[in-house]
Amino acid sequence: MKLTARNSAKGYFFISGWIIGFLIFTLIPIIRTFWFSFNRVRFTADGIKESFIGLLNYKNAFLMDVAFTDGLINYAGQMAVFIPVIITFSLIAAILLTKDIKGKGFFRTIFFLPVIITSGPVMKQLIEQNATSLPGISEYFSVQELANEFGLLGNLLGTVLSSFIMILWFCGVQILIFIAAIQKLDQSMYEAASIDGASGWQSFWKLTLPALMPVVGVNVLYTLVTLSGFSLNTIVQKISTDMYDINRGIGYATALSVIYFGVILIILTVFMVFINGRRKKAER
Repeated sequence: MKLTARNSAKGYFFISGWIIGFLIFTLIPIIRTFWFSFNRVRFTADGIKESFIGLLNYKNAFLMDVAFTDGLINYAGQMAVFIPVIITFSLIAAILLTKDIKGKGFFRTIFFLPVIITSGPVMKQLIEQNATSLPGISEYFSVQELANEFGLLGNLLGTVLSSFIMILWFCGVQILIFIAAIQKLDQSMYEAASIDGASGWQSFWKLTLPALMPVVGVNVLYTLVTLSGFSLNTIVQKISTDMYDINRGIGYATALSVIYFGVILIILTVFMVFINGRRKKAER
């Protein structure tokens, strides 16, 4: 066996455990779930019974289930607002935490601590106690008033302001990723830019941001997956509820999950196309 083939065989041997695990515990359940979405699934004493109904579950999801379609629209709008807010705050915090300041390690721990202690029940308690909004924000307006006045835009703005602290709660990992990327940037290019008379603001837009665009893509992917799979997400809660509903069941719930997965892919594609466009524009 040639050296290249031998090295490839060794590589496949070391990842064979992951490949087998992926096939058994991930790929097969995904295929099975997709098949369920075309069936009416019932649990009996003899096992799982499937009745093929074609696209009926998908038709009911789009044409009959108003709560689901409204939830998808609100979800898409929230992601369009939440992700830029989280990425922007994480980048600003990472830049500040890479500066030479006292207690830098302590502040990094503070920003990452919510990632360790947060969970669905904890966040639910905070939301029920109105601890996820800016203090006193409800004295000036209500989310319902903004929605009535400005429609969907007002609803999204009110959601951001009322959930601002919860949004920042999800910034810990993104901040660490940005910090790691910023620390690896070549400092000589900043010295050259400074000699040429570039200001700190110009260096950020012309050097830092273009160099961090691939990392921005990684953080967008991580943020989208985290928010989309969060247990308090309204779509996730609806899928879980319909799964145990007698009239709908697993077949209908899996159809909702397939649609939800497609919407996530569309949103991710839009963000990645935008990021790649910005990166190519900055490279020119």
